[in-house]
Amino acid sequence: MFADRYIQNNIVYAPFIEGKVSPSLAMIVMIPCLNEPEIIRTLESVWACDPIDSFCEVIVAVNDSEASSQEVKNFNRETYQNLIEWKKCNDRQNLVLQPIYATSVNAKHAGAGMARKIGMDEAIRRFNAISRPEGVIVSLDSDCLVSPNYLKQIEAVFSEDKSCFAATLNFRHRFEEMEDAKQKAGICLYEDYLHYYKQALEFAGFPDSIYTIGSAFAVRANAYTKQGGMNRRQAGEDFYFLNKLTKLGRLTEIMDVFVYPSARVSDRVPFGTGAAMTKWMNEDGDLTMTYNFAAFLDLKKLFDQVDSLFRISVEDYSRFISSLPDSVQEYLQTLDFELKLTEINQNSSSLPSFRKRFFQFFDAFIILRFLNLAHQNYYPRQNLSEAFTLLAKYSYC
Repeated sequence: MFADRYIQNNIVYAPFIEGKVSPSLAMIVMIPCLNEPEIIRTLESVWACDPIDSFCEVIVAVNDSEASSQEVKNFNRETYQNLIEWKKCNDRQNLVLQPIYATSVNAKHAGAGMARKIGMDEAIRRFNAISRPEGVIVSLDSDCLVSPNYLKQIEAVFSEDKSCFAATLNFRHRFEEMEDAKQKAGICLYEDYLHYYKQALEFAGFPDSIYTIGSAFAVRANAYTKQGGMNRRQAGEDFYFLNKLTKLGRLTEIMDVFVYPSARVSDRVPFGTGAAMTKWMNEDGDLTMTYNFAAFLDLKKLFDQVDSLFRISVEDYSRFISSLPDSVQEYLQTLDFELKLTEINQNSSSLPSFRKRFFQFFDAFIILRFLNLAHQNYYPRQNLSEAFTLLAKYSYC
């Protein structure tokens, strides 16, 4: 089977779901669930979706850490039992709930990444049992609602485009449910920041600019295993996993499907939406400020000239480096860029392969570190509205 080696080397838990897998299983929605009061509402939203043609399972991975409080563990046990009862009343011929419960996860690894990994690895077991590497795993969160076309459109995109190995989905936080004006302003700013960051990377010429929202993506089973599966990071697992997927090619964007995450405050992870909102509400973070647009202009001056680096001579390389902004020059020195460029060129037989290798190296992680260095040494943080205005101005020049 396609995932035997992955299962042997990467999965630490015994199978959670008993019984045979339906041979028609084509899609699995995976929802991690920790101390979550809204999970039934999330399931009702999925079950209210337009009917699909294929067979779909929904795995809810209830989980807690060995360090979780007894109150949390008790709530999780109650949630798991409620899911079992909900399943009895709501399973359909081609839409089936599969609740699982991972108790007392090792505290060293417990967190958002491990919770997502447990559920997605179980989905891999299900697809491997019926030898379906093209099966689709959809990642959702237990405080989200979805648009009525959620299941049907994901099914259609992956069915019609066999080359689609992963996709991101559109999203919009549930502003209309907020009564607190400060909280509503905060989530609007945070969502604007997500759009600004992605669009600024696109403007700079980065070919792998994507939204990295853990509740809003889908991936084929074989692509998931090929890239080593979900990581166990306690936060930012979605950023690391999705950007690792870009090494396989361009992710599809399904813009007409919406996930509607909650905009509540949260202290479960050190960064992300919940953490950003907590800092905002506690006057400990200013969501009106963001990366200075000037840093993206500097980055663009590098990316606009990438093709000229293919088989570049020593003399031309020196002139190239001296033409770049100081922020980029300093950062490239920290990367030993000249040595890395030589390696990329030695392994590139054509310009397209060179570009691919260049951006596999100069990826989202490298860019994030550049932005941090640029703001330490060259640029102050900038008002988000001002940055967005500049982005729009330069984009339409």
